[in-house]
Amino acid sequence: MAKKKVFVSFDFDNDKVLKDFVIGQGRLQDSPFEVIDTSLKEAAPMKTWEDKARAAIKRSDIVLVMVGPQTYKAPGVLKEVKMARDEGIRVVQVIGYKDGKYTAVPNAGQLYSWNWENLKKLIG
Repeated sequence: MAKKKVFVSFDFDNDKVLKDFVIGQGRLQDSPFEVIDTSLKEAAPMKTWEDKARAAIKRSDIVLVMVGPQTYKAPGVLKEVKMARDEGIRVVQVIGYKDGKYTAVPNAGQLYSWNWENLKKLIG
């Protein structure tokens, strides 16, 4: 079975490590997904970033929102979720850290715990 293509949305200013963890899980032998890594390595003009993000989202089967303490109000994440909804791409959000209280990203669906079994069920 072909692996699902996942676009990872995360709070660029605060939670870059979460994207790296998901990329690692995507490389596991029993992973049902692969990550489309389109994150910019540096700040870019807003229009360029939006065009690249939309193109990557359109190539994806699912947008995975990795939720940290401030993700619910991160402008880039909010735009990526809207792009996914506009394109009819499924959005799933998971809590990126073990401890703390987290607010769901608006319009991104139910907030799930992050563990390997959940991730495989949500994406697979």
